Amino acid sequence: MVEFSKKVLSNGLTVLHEKRDVPVTTVMLGTKYGSRYETESEKGMAHFIEHLCFKGTEKRTAKEIAKEIEGVGGILNAFTSEEVTAYHAKFPSVHLKKVVEVLFDIYYNPIFPEEDVKREAEVICEEIKMYYDNPRAHTLESIKEQCYAKPFGMFIGGPQENVRGMTREILLKKHREVYTPHNSVMIVVGNNSFEEVLKLAEEFQIERAFNKISKPEIIERTAKEEEHRSNLQQSNIALGFHFPKANDTNRFAAEVFSDILGGGMSSRLFTEVREKRGLVYGVKTAFDSGVDYGYLMIWAGTDPSKVEEVKAVCLEEFRKMANLTEEELTEAKTKLLGSNKVSLESSDEVARELLVSWIEGKPESFYNFEKEILKVTLEDVKKLAEKTEFSFFSLGP
Repeated sequence: MVEFSKKVLSNGLTVLHEKRDVPVTTVMLGTKYGSRYETESEKGMAHFIEHLCFKGTEKRTAKEIAKEIEGVGGILNAFTSEEVTAYHAKFPSVHLKKVVEVLFDIYYNPIFPEEDVKREAEVICEEIKMYYDNPRAHTLESIKEQCYAKPFGMFIGGPQENVRGMTREILLKKHREVYTPHNSVMIVVGNNSFEEVLKLAEEFQIERAFNKISKPEIIERTAKEEEHRSNLQQSNIALGFHFPKANDTNRFAAEVFSDILGGGMSSRLFTEVREKRGLVYGVKTAFDSGVDYGYLMIWAGTDPSKVEEVKAVCLEEFRKMANLTEEELTEAKTKLLGSNKVSLESSDEVARELLVSWIEGKPESFYNFEKEILKVTLEDVKKLAEKTEFSFFSLGP
């Protein structure tokens, strides 16, 4: 029986807690602000702010922040996605108070030193180059661009000119607007009581006015593009299909569809494209969904001379999902539920999933995953195979 608790504090901060017996805890602080909220000229700002929150507060230097968490054996990290920016630490449960204090400090009180803003802009530009230079990563980013117009379709890190043009004043102003208790969640998964968690949340809470954040319109499109670089030997290709959004009724059917089509070595794509035809080393699907968007990607890496053949086979296997059998559906559900249980052994993975559910408006729904998957019918999955329009991107020599 899962011990889950939830409370909204007087200042607006939502606190979510799952009690565990293992003496390891994950604490995560997240704000409902990611690249989804950025205009074209702002693209990259959420990610830049994430980097800068580690550069020091009025109480702590960047080195002291890292030392306090790592000094107790903890791991500190953060990430920026379309809909959220989150900061998290995993550590021995006995050090909860120290870790919560540090996380609240870097989350609410960073000072963004001027010299660090300029230096970190260059660091982020190197990160942008790294993604661009990685053929697979670049292909997966580019298929999103083919599925959505700007600004949503743009890379989360933003273009380099945006990053270099952001000043301390602009970044700090945005931080104070969106890192407010009403717009934030604190998630604790581990061997600590809910009472202890609430006490610490109250002790370190702040008061800050809530500002409603606007979201640019997401414009779907279906586009196709090829890119060529002379130093490559392999072609990376991706196909993109508009799929259910996070709160759509058939979202769980999409999860099942993706897993059967391209989820691992037992998937239809792996079996047909690699094992039977020997056309690729790697082929897989990924389903990404949020409150306002959803798309399925198929990725493959192949010889440049086989791009069209691989593309055709992938499309054929997508459409053949309409012939799915009840036996295959049952097997897929068993596999999905099993892999879900395995992944949730880790406290940080549970915290991340609770964060996603909070963004979608109902954190408790995280615990309904098994029930929702079991409700998926054969017709639910087959219907998704009726989609005929798709986006396409290839990167090769």
